[in-house]
Amino acid sequence: MKRLGTVLGLCLAVVVGGITFAAEPSSPTLARIVENQEVRIGMSGNQPPFTMKARSGKLIGFDVDVANALAAAMGVKLKLVQKSFAELLPALERGDVDLVVSGMTMTPERSLKFNFAGPYYVSGKSVLTNSNDLAGYGDAAAFNKEGLTLVALEGSTSQAFVRNILSKATSVSAPDYDAAVKMVSEGKAQAMVADLPAIVVILARSSDKGLTTPGALLTMEPIGIALPAGDPQLETLIDGLLSAMESTGMIDERVKFWFQGVSWLSDLP
Repeated sequence: MKRLGTVLGLCLAVVVGGITFAAEPSSPTLARIVENQEVRIGMSGNQPPFTMKARSGKLIGFDVDVANALAAAMGVKLKLVQKSFAELLPALERGDVDLVVSGMTMTPERSLKFNFAGPYYVSGKSVLTNSNDLAGYGDAAAFNKEGLTLVALEGSTSQAFVRNILSKATSVSAPDYDAAVKMVSEGKAQAMVADLPAIVVILARSSDKGLTTPGALLTMEPIGIALPAGDPQLETLIDGLLSAMESTGMIDERVKFWFQGVSWLSDLP
């Protein structure tokens, strides 16, 4: 974590030098962050390895590390606000949170209402199933057929992908990954569509449930930080901090820990 401390110091120096100018009325969210000395970051708490709850009840994950780094670089307190994935963007729109850092894919539809900083990670969709036949499918077209029920996280790009691209299949939603996996295990859905990193974690934790994945990516998706519209100075600031984290290697270090390692699995309930 030495490198994390280095990048936080670097980011803090950058922000302190310009934060007075950022807190103008034309940047209402950033002005509020500066005034309150606190940034409220929304995340689901149920998207491993991006964000999840440890046995202690504390939120952990790649996005939690990113959120902590952002707050430290800004020199303000961090308040994590946990909501279901589908409630995150409405909460941002209402002003209940200042940012959303929760494995959020940058899409044209979302960008019509919100700004995005990043991307700081690139992910892609895959499927989780208990069917050996489905596990042999290697592309999206193979899952686009009648008689197939696919479950996805409510409000996610996975849900939109099923409805728009795999429209011949029946689309159902779940409030979180645990509920989606249960639907697959109970035969209420033949497969779950989700980001591949989340599927890999679920498989590691559910080795006794007969679940599997083709492993092939069905899409390529940029993950970014959602920001309120009409706050360009906040977007510039967050983009700058993400660039600093990437250039110093902090992002790569955290990616290796959360996406390529499994030592943290022992912290989960």
